[in-house]
Order: sequence, then structure tokens, then C-alpha cells
Amino acid sequence: MISSFPRILIFLMMASLHVFAEDMQKNREREAARAVIMRTVPSLAASPEKLHLETIEKEDGYDVFETKASGGVLTIRGSSGTALCRGFYDFLKTNRLGMVSWENKDIRWPAQLPDTAPRRIVSPFRNHYYFNVVTYGYTMPYWTWERWEKEIDWMALHGINMPLALVATEGIAVRVWKQLGLTEKEIEEFYTGPAHLPWQRMGNIVNHDGPLPASWHKEQIALQHRILHRMKSLGMTPICPAFSGFVPRGILRLYPEAKLHRLGWGGWPQKNHAHFLSPEEPLFLKIGRLYMQEWQKEFGKNTYFLADSFNEMELPENKGGVEARNNMLSSLGEQIYRSISSTNPDAVWVMQGWMFGYQRNIWNADTLKALLSKVPDDKMLLLDLAADYNKTFWRNGMNWDVFKGFFNKPWVYSVVPNMGGKCAMTGVMDFYANGHLEALNSSSRGRLSGMGMAPEGIENNDVIYELITDAAWRNRQENVEQYLENYCRARYGNYPDSMKEAWNLFRRTAYSNLKDHPRFNWQMKPGTRGCSVNTSEDFLKGLSLFVNTRGLEQSPLFRQDAVEMAVHYLGIRMNEAIRAAQEALDEQDQENAEKCMAYFRKYALLADSLLEGHPTWRLSRWISFARSHGTSPEEKNKYEQNARRLVTRWGPPVDDYAAKIWSGLIRDYYLPRWEHFIQSRLSEKNPDMGAWEEKWVRSTGVSAAHAPGDLVNACRQAIREAPPLPSSLKRKAAGSIIGNWTSATVSTEWSYLDWPVSSADLEKLRGVRFVFTSGSHALEIDGVELLENGKVIAHDRHAGLAGKPSRGNFYKLSLPKGIHANNGCSLRARVRSVGGKSSNGKLELIKE
Repeated sequence: MISSFPRILIFLMMASLHVFAEDMQKNREREAARAVIMRTVPSLAASPEKLHLETIEKEDGYDVFETKASGGVLTIRGSSGTALCRGFYDFLKTNRLGMVSWENKDIRWPAQLPDTAPRRIVSPFRNHYYFNVVTYGYTMPYWTWERWEKEIDWMALHGINMPLALVATEGIAVRVWKQLGLTEKEIEEFYTGPAHLPWQRMGNIVNHDGPLPASWHKEQIALQHRILHRMKSLGMTPICPAFSGFVPRGILRLYPEAKLHRLGWGGWPQKNHAHFLSPEEPLFLKIGRLYMQEWQKEFGKNTYFLADSFNEMELPENKGGVEARNNMLSSLGEQIYRSISSTNPDAVWVMQGWMFGYQRNIWNADTLKALLSKVPDDKMLLLDLAADYNKTFWRNGMNWDVFKGFFNKPWVYSVVPNMGGKCAMTGVMDFYANGHLEALNSSSRGRLSGMGMAPEGIENNDVIYELITDAAWRNRQENVEQYLENYCRARYGNYPDSMKEAWNLFRRTAYSNLKDHPRFNWQMKPGTRGCSVNTSEDFLKGLSLFVNTRGLEQSPLFRQDAVEMAVHYLGIRMNEAIRAAQEALDEQDQENAEKCMAYFRKYALLADSLLEGHPTWRLSRWISFARSHGTSPEEKNKYEQNARRLVTRWGPPVDDYAAKIWSGLIRDYYLPRWEHFIQSRLSEKNPDMGAWEEKWVRSTGVSAAHAPGDLVNACRQAIREAPPLPSSLKRKAAGSIIGNWTSATVSTEWSYLDWPVSSADLEKLRGVRFVFTSGSHALEIDGVELLENGKVIAHDRHAGLAGKPSRGNFYKLSLPKGIHANNGCSLRARVRSVGGKSSNGKLELIKE
């Protein structure tokens, strides 16, 4: 009995220490939540006694919050720091006291809070996930701590408790490469510039727009410390980086027998191809362990680690049939998990599941089951990234059904409400409000553990993000019409009839379907005519009604949204003008082409001026973030070049993907780019658009501009000054015109011509017809190819002639099912002019 006493004492001491540590963490989370709330409503800092925060237990492992105002005191009880913050934000919106957006907010906190009834909300999900790997490119690559602090506050208020935290991924990896003996040059050739790092991390590209200086790594490691500290102080469980298998090619100098798989992506040249180290190599486990050791040495222990080895990639080559392929995948999954868990037995491997719906030709129930088969069920978390695409765009079935509940692995229901940080309005509003209920109620839900969103870029389409984050705290059907009323009253303070009608029109137009890449034609490569933004008369009417709603002018969020709506309106007029200019050129009507371009210029400069008053949609802000990291003028210029490249040329072969609607970008890039293209055509020259774009990327600075003094009135005036294009400038095309050839673009020698094709152009496509319009010489065509993400997916090769007469000038294209063209689509033809270069014509897409 006496001998057992020390053991009991030790047990009691350990239990006391555990309780003490739990209490310390609860206090830490309460104080962190209080700080978020005070930053949101600074006036509360003067009366801290009016805010009372308490910690309560979770309900069966699920976060919960309770709110009540009584006697001028707001009491919030929550099961975590984020639950407390979410409770405060729920109180704010429910009582129509304001809303918080990125870098902007409208808070109408009263001097005396009215009493409110108690409210209790339990989340139906354990995890509330946020970010896409590429958000770290399209929005966040150059953020400083000041911007990160605002983002973490935004996350906490919106109830996010599981964000990706990928800053300093490379700073840790460089330590590993140096330990292995790689040279500085071998390391430099591996990396991209900061804005392109997400695709380097996933093995899509290497050696593009780099290298990364040592100062970058030092700064990013310091930044990650602050990010992780703040996230964890609020009770968040961040997902941090692990080794995914991609290595510098120089590894072969040190390990000449190592088996590497060269992986291409989207038509990039070989110098940009990644090398994937076979997980069956002992070196794979060694590097994975080294990475985890270095990461934990720097940042401490973590639970969730992301390793994405297959994003939009082909599987490593395998010639042994289905059984051998499945064995390879099984081994691969086991080794990735072992590399993560070998130094941290509690570690959980997290994997993005974009390819589950995007690449069903590769990922089916057999291949995914094989990959997961040797990973313990509780040591893996799958992010089912794109339920909105499965349901409303691809329409290929929900992944939890196709993959049989993900084979007993925990998984997160997620959506991708944005591609590339594009600003245009899109998405199925009713789905974002209620789509998660299908997963919650499915017999195939398996171990559904969370809900989240993985936007490729943020700071856009606020209503969609509010819908999604609110839905994650609700397990019942939402009335979207009622939701929009509550949204507007919280966001602006009122809901006039004109705004109600505007939102009804938006729900029937832009927010009734999901466009994967909503872009105006003027945001795409010159020569493009079609667009994927909603341009209907109902949408235009809704935009006008919104901007002309009276009585909300004092709301900062109304002023922000009025700018966005007015610029959408002007963007549609710009779209009309640039299309009409090209149609005039088809008929060699120089006078009307120039008139159309005058309209385009007017609307472009109007839109650009309005955007100078927007809190985030400005090129100057983007460039300022980038330049702030340079330690010398040369570094600052290099970072600016990388930032400019991502939002314009990107690669190529990826072009115009980000498609931002930003001030500075319109007046300094889109407008002069199109003017250069049109003027070249008017003077019968072949414009080298690639050279023009590259020159812009390598330039610095943004031209001077100023926002209007009265922003809302300027928005209203802009809409009044942008009526439809005069009917005398419009022409009716027999088919859908996507491009031209001219005397300046063809020769008597065989050559290739390329034209961009939008995803909208592919709907019901039968083929393309070459229509001769003027000149003395016919165009001879040898064949046509349709390319998706750099690969030929359809072709028709036969001899044709477009001239007087024309013969065989229609080329049939039989499209395979499941075309996604996430990174672009184009049409390529092998042509030559006959007997001379005087040949002009246009290409018509022929549809069913």
C-alpha cells in the first residue's frame, strides 16, 4: 500500500498539471478572442465591462457558442477562441449591427445595447476549413504581418478553425537541401518566384521567375512564427506543409541511382518540369524525416500536415497493369504517410482532392482506395475540394458517393467559389447556402468531419463567402430570399425595394450558375471575342438598380459594392465595344473600328477611375505588397516583376488566368494592350503581343490616377454615361466569331496560327469554319487542332481552302467528354496563303 502511494501522487500531479495547462489555454483563447473583438469594434475597448466572455465545453466534440445581451452587457459563451469570435460575429449580423469584409467593414455599434434573447448555436462540423494552396499565389504571396493579422481576425469572426498555413515552406526545405549537399545553384534552379510557389509546391512547375534570395526565407520564417502563434492562440488547428516528393534535379549528382519521375503540366517546356522522387526509394523517407525534423525544430509540434503529390498530374509511369499500378499507389501512400509520421506519431496527412472530380480518368474508386489502403484511418484527412463543381458545373456525381464515403477516412466537404482571384460575379447562390445538407444527410457520408472553402483567390464576391461560412454553422434549410434581406440589413443598415429587386435579378442571372472562369473578352488575349461573364439585360438592370439605391451612401460597404457593380456594368459595355471593333475590322471598316475603340477607351478609364476608390481592387496595392519585401532596388524590382507576371502572362502557356478587375491594370495593361492590337491590325501589321506583354511585366510602377471625390455619385454617373453601343456599330455574325487571319499574320510558307477559345465557346461545339472576307489570295488550311491545357484533345486534318471559291473550309471537332480546360483552351491551324499574302478572313465556331 505504501509503495503505491508515490504512483498515486505522481498521477494526481500529472492530472493537476493537465488541468492547469487546459485552463491556461482557455484563458489564452479568451484573451485572443477579446482582442479580435476589440479590433473589430474599437469603441468596446473604452468600456471592456460591457463584454463578458466565458469558456464552455464542446458539445460531443463540436464547437458551440451562446450569446445574450442584458443590461447593456453582451455575454458570449464559447467552446474555443474561434467559437467566441464566431458568436460575436453572429450577434453582430443577427442584430443588424454590421459586417466585416476584407480590409473594410461597416460597424454600427450602439451606445447602449438593447436586451436580446439567449441564442445557442452548435456547429454540425468539427472542422471549419479555409484556403486553397493557390490562394498563396493569387492573393497572399506578398502579404505582411499587418495584412495577415486582419485575415486571421476575419477567419475567427467567420468561425474558421482549420486554415492552411503554408508560409515558409521553402525556408525549411532549403535547410534540408543544404544538409543533403545540394549547391546554391541547384537549389535556385528548383524554385519559382514567390507568386508562383503554390505550383512549385504541388510539382506543377519549377524554375520559373525565380530564384528566391536568402532574405526571403528569413523573413518568411519570422512571419510564419507570428501566423502560427496567433492561429493557435485562438484555438485553430492549422494545416502545415510536409514533403510531397518533389526534389531538385541536382539530387541525381548526389544520388545517381535514385529513381525520379519527370512530370509535365499544362504544356510547359521541359526546363520547368518537376522531378518526383519515387516513394519506394529510401531517400524519400529520409528527406521526409529531415523536413519534419527541421519544421518542428523551428515551429514546434503540429498535428495536420499537407502533402499534395498529384494535383492535376499524371501518375508516375507504370507498365505492369492494373494490379501493379494499385500496388505502386498503395506503396506510395504508405511512404508519404511514413515520411510525415516518422518523427511525429500524432501527425495526420492531409491531401487536397481537386483531382477527384477533375481527373476521373485517373482517380476512381480503385486508384484512390489503393492510395489510402496502408494509411491508418485516423491519420489521414481528405479535403473534398470542389463539391460545387461536382454538383453545378461538371455534374459528375458527388465524390462521397463515387469514392464510397472515402473508405473510412475522415474528410472535409469543401467548395471552390473562386478561380484565380477573378472578380466577376458568379456561383449558384442556393447551392452555397444549402448544398452541404446533401453531404450531412447522405448515406455515403462516411466520416464527414468538416466543411470549408478553398477559393483560389479571395477579396471578391463577399456574399458568397458569407453564405458559405454561415452555412457551416447550420444543419437546416436556409431561405435564400430571407437570407439576402438579413445580409443587406447587416451589411448596409437597410434593404430598400430597389436593392431587393436587384438581388432578385442577380439570383436569376450571375448568381444562378457557376462559371469556372468568369472573364470579359478584354481581360483575355487580344483577338478574343466571347466572354464568360453574364451580360444579360436582366443582369445589367440589377447592377443599375443596386448602384442607384438611395439612402445607403454613408455605408463603407455600400460604397465598395457600388464600385464593383458599376464596374461590372462598364465591363459589359467594354465587352460590347471590343467585340464590335473586331467585327468592323472583319469588313475593313476602319472608321467604325476606331469609333468602337473610342467607346472602349472611355468606359475603361471610367471603370479604372472608380476602382481607385476600392479598398482592394488596385494594382498599386498588389505591387506595394511585393516591393515591400525587397532589401535592395534590384530585389524590389524582381518581386514587382513576379507579381505583375502572375496577374497577366502567368507563364505562358497559362495566360490571363487571374483576370483581376483592378485599377491600374485596366488603364496600364488591358486598355493599351488592346489599343496596340487594334492599331496594328488597322495598319496591317502583325502585333507581337508576347513581346508587348513581356515588356510590361518587366516595367515598374503604376501611372498616376485619383478616385472621384463622391464615389457613389460617380458610379451612378458612369452608368448613365454608358448606354448600349449604337446599333450602327453592331453587326450580326452568322456564327460565333472567335478570331481572324490577316495579311500581316500569314505567309506563303506553312505556319501555325493560334486563337484563344473560352470554356463558354466549347458548349455544343461542332467545329470551325474559315471564312474569307477580302484580299487577292486564298488561305490554304492543312488541319485544325483543339488544345486543352496544352494537349491536343480534338483534331480534323484535311486540305481546305478559304477564298474564291472556298472548299473543305469546315473542320469538324468531336470533343471528348469531361473537358475542363482549367488553364486555358486554344484553337491551332496549319495554314499558308496561296500565291501572295493579301488574305483576310475570320473563324466561325459552328455549334449544334
